[in-house]
Amino acid sequence: MTDAAGMSVTALAAAADRAAASGAVGQARDLLEQAVGQDPNNISLQMNLAACCRALGDFSSALAVIDRALAIEPRAYVALLMKASVMEKLGAPHEAGAAYGIALTQAPSDDRLPARLRAATSHAREVHARYETALAESLRESIGADRGGPAARRLGAFIEQLAGKRKAYQQEPTQFRYPGLPAIEFWEREEFPWLEALEAETAGIQAELRGVLSDDAGGLEPYVNYPANVPVDQWAELNRSTRWSSYHLLERGLPVAGHSERCPRTMAAMARLPQPQVVERSPASMFSVLQPHTRIPPHTGVANTRLVLHLPLIVPESCGVRVGYETRQWRLGEAWVFDDTIEHEAWNDSDEVRTILICDIWNPRLSDEEREAIAQVMAAMDAFAGGVASDGL
Repeated sequence: MTDAAGMSVTALAAAADRAAASGAVGQARDLLEQAVGQDPNNISLQMNLAACCRALGDFSSALAVIDRALAIEPRAYVALLMKASVMEKLGAPHEAGAAYGIALTQAPSDDRLPARLRAATSHAREVHARYETALAESLRESIGADRGGPAARRLGAFIEQLAGKRKAYQQEPTQFRYPGLPAIEFWEREEFPWLEALEAETAGIQAELRGVLSDDAGGLEPYVNYPANVPVDQWAELNRSTRWSSYHLLERGLPVAGHSERCPRTMAAMARLPQPQVVERSPASMFSVLQPHTRIPPHTGVANTRLVLHLPLIVPESCGVRVGYETRQWRLGEAWVFDDTIEHEAWNDSDEVRTILICDIWNPRLSDEEREAIAQVMAAMDAFAGGVASDGL
């Protein structure tokens, strides 16, 4: 037994370490209590004492000591992690799962994580993931399983966000943010009653696309084409590259000579869509060609006043797109509409080329009066600035 009388904090801590190493955890606890009494703001002493209490099965005392440590440093990762582990020992899985989630918000990045904490951090992630899954399931049960349609999908997203399983993405337009428009990743088909008519034109549009690829492939241009005097950021790999190329049909509001004439059925189908009419900006439409094993990096579009429509025309397996949290696989002739001001990315992991028709349409939440006014404002802005600047993607 160590005689602790008159020992300094440093000596008490060292003696406690020796006692714990020899298996005398109770003695280590006594020594650490004396050390903490002399230096109550020493968080390392508090945590060592909490560890002794936990090892002895005195979980209520361990929690009390951990809370004292957190009062000194509320964001201390080790303290938060230990608190969750004690709750788990107490047989409170939901409380422990939530506590592990709080702790993980303060975890260092994996490359900075000390080796002694890696296993505990991995366990924390596992327990927290189980907690999120159980919470989401419980919330789904609370509203019943007989719901369908758009409301069910929105409720599902709401529940996943509450459970921490789904990140809430926001609109991040590079230029134009019109107030009051909802951030919806993929819009419901019911918003666009003309979609089926467009999809019915798939075969004819495909035939015109095949003609383009056979007879006018030279008309394909790099989709990303920044000049040398601007930063390319995430586009460095694809800038001026034919790995992602486009065959423009409508560009900056006008038909592209030599291209539009080749594709009369495609042009007629798009003429029936509610495309924006903005001087030197819209409408825009193109065939988008993505080469095998090519990924389009995460990015956001120009304006939330428009949405983007995709009509898949040549779609091998292993091709897809992520908009915000939601990921979808293209299917031949199945069109969808999404908000490209929400972070999105796409990929072609196959050995074949992927080609889709892309065009812009007005956001359906805008009234006719707003659409006209927005077009006037954009045109006036461009006139004031002396022309349309590069508007990104």
